[in-house]
Amino acid sequence: MRALLGLGAVLLCYGVAALVGSAILVNRGWTPPAQGVTIYVADNGIHTDLVLPARDFADLVRAEHFADPRQAAQPMRMFGWGDRDFYLNTPRWRDVNPIRVLGALAGAGKTVLHVTASPVPEAGPKLRALRLRPQEYARLVAYVRATFAGAPVRGYGAHDAFYAARGGYSALGTCNEWSAGGLRAAGVRMGAWTPFAFGVMRWL
Repeated sequence: MRALLGLGAVLLCYGVAALVGSAILVNRGWTPPAQGVTIYVADNGIHTDLVLPARDFADLVRAEHFADPRQAAQPMRMFGWGDRDFYLNTPRWRDVNPIRVLGALAGAGKTVLHVTASPVPEAGPKLRALRLRPQEYARLVAYVRATFAGAPVRGYGAHDAFYAARGGYSALGTCNEWSAGGLRAAGVRMGAWTPFAFGVMRWL
């Protein structure tokens, strides 16, 4: 019982810290430009992805990396970062198990970038459009490119692939914090620490 109470206290403190961290603004004075490069941030409720034009990653994400090379003609690329073991072994939510989750949160393994070929999406409640100035966009592209660290591995289907990535996943450095880190590097208004998806999306 004492162990359960201790775990509950840790989880509560983590949740409160996430709320506070996402409320502390970085780049507070940022405003979107009237003209610029449009990107998207996608949210499935747990995980966020950055959706950027494919042209700036053509040398890293090539047609032969997809099970169906024709998918490379799609104009956008969706980027998600996370724990390698978790990503490669949980193609569906029903494949998630507590041991794999705890291993990822403990920072025990390597990381990957999940890259998906995508059409230009339609903005909505779970997919926000964001316009960036050219120099802001260039910083975001540099951030994503710097995360690539190795050869590709085939993805879940015909239109995606995984790449070895830099950085260590943990409870402090989550997939959502990676997405937010790119936006902060670009100069976009964002929470100081955003381990959950809602912390990323609240400012977009």
